[in-house]
Amino acid sequence: MKITYTARKVNLRDNFKERCEKKLAKFKKIFSEDAIANVVVTLEKNRQTVEITIRDNRMVYRAESTQPEMNDALDRVIDILMRQIRKNKTRLEKRIKSGGSLDLLTAELPQGTEEPEEDYQVVRKKQVLIKPISVDEAILEMNMINHDFFMFINAETDEVNVVYKREGGHYGLLEPAKD
Repeated sequence: MKITYTARKVNLRDNFKERCEKKLAKFKKIFSEDAIANVVVTLEKNRQTVEITIRDNRMVYRAESTQPEMNDALDRVIDILMRQIRKNKTRLEKRIKSGGSLDLLTAELPQGTEEPEEDYQVVRKKQVLIKPISVDEAILEMNMINHDFFMFINAETDEVNVVYKREGGHYGLLEPAKD
């Protein structure tokens, strides 16, 4: 697994990087050697935010945590990622070539922490008319209808995009990407 670090308003020490690599080593049994883990650490006032995104074979796992201490945030993010993997265990088992490697990872977890399996159920289906508009217009329309996201055709790229509200009053834009 290749790990890249991004530090925002903070200098990362080697001991944090070593700790991060040790924690992410648990996931090497699950993901291929081509997996890419992006670790972003941000310092804002007295809060440390650690965000980890793992990409492998079109699977994306992402977790973020904000704590007063960087190491506490890292521990929380690893726990969240572990929970996501356990939740999607059946789907992952189909993708894992060597059997039992997921069992080794989940065996390290305390007993009784297994989350109940969920069946994904679509409870509402809605068709929306999408039209070519700018990103600013899409944000304006999203705010006018009081939604957290809005799908549209980007007038600049002629591709389907989604704008969404992020924490702190900011906005995000989802664009299609080719593998």
